[in-house]
Amino acid sequence: MDLALTIFWILVTMAGIIAACEAFTNSIEWLGKKLNLSEGAVGSVLAAVGTALPETIIPIIAIVGAWYAGQTSGAEIGLGAIVGAPFMLSTLALFVTGAAITIFVRQGRRDEHVRIDAGVMKRDLRFFLITYASVVLASFIPNHLVKVLIGFVLIGIYGFYVYQTLQQPGELGEEMGPLYFARGKEVPGLGIVLVQVAASLVGIMVGAHFFVHQVAHLSSALNINPLILSLVVTPIATELPEKFNSVLWVRVKKDTLALGNITGAMVFQSCIPVAVGLWMTPWVLGRDTLFSAGLALVSAALLYAEVHRRDGVTPFTLMLGGLFYAVFLVGIFVFKI
Repeated sequence: MDLALTIFWILVTMAGIIAACEAFTNSIEWLGKKLNLSEGAVGSVLAAVGTALPETIIPIIAIVGAWYAGQTSGAEIGLGAIVGAPFMLSTLALFVTGAAITIFVRQGRRDEHVRIDAGVMKRDLRFFLITYASVVLASFIPNHLVKVLIGFVLIGIYGFYVYQTLQQPGELGEEMGPLYFARGKEVPGLGIVLVQVAASLVGIMVGAHFFVHQVAHLSSALNINPLILSLVVTPIATELPEKFNSVLWVRVKKDTLALGNITGAMVFQSCIPVAVGLWMTPWVLGRDTLFSAGLALVSAALLYAEVHRRDGVTPFTLMLGGLFYAVFLVGIFVFKI
């Protein structure tokens, strides 16, 4: 009975996260329109930062708490989560998006052409490859002061990235549904748009928290190895917002928003949370963490090469991210890396 109840609450929580993501995609488009931003800016900055909050806040709290308490275990958990988030985005999230496009094509809901702003995507991936490679290399630097300085550099790099992205010319498409919190108004006010953005973000974060909690109950009920929970299940749960938002956007052929939501989050995750980790932990990455980081860099580099070569991307290229995620699972659980 307890197992059935846990599964029930997992399904209810997932439905709640999907509903919150639907409200978020609806409101973030209206916010971008109110601010006269391009699709690239909305996807790579507004949507990316918003949906990255659940997996960002949790490890930062763990690190700050461990730093104040003088403990190492919490810091290690937070460090692994911070480095692991870009890995999940650059592998599993891209795979889910490519698979969603393929499924929608077969259902006749859209065509196979992936509509992206190649300039925006190349810029996102360039920033990610530079910053993420830097934070991996920082693990081998023995001087902590140098790591602290790198953290400040990352903050500056992300600020420059946001500035460049917001300068991107272009505008949002006209095809937007009415704001859910103001269905009676054809053009809602900025205030009600911000209220819906805030409410949906709270819903996403609360939903992600309860989802992880229920999955932990399921792991205990099924006697699943806690390692599987920490390395596989929990990261997937905290990345649900990016995945759901991207699926919702590719369903209506807003691919620039969908992929910018992922690649923009990759840049954010490789700068802001990492800076906190560099400041408050020894920042020494273990073998498994380095393994996942290397796979993330290879996956992102291949995607960048494809976009650079053809100024576009295919669903198959996106789904290649799943191959690297599978390699990670094999390396961790078969070869015990």
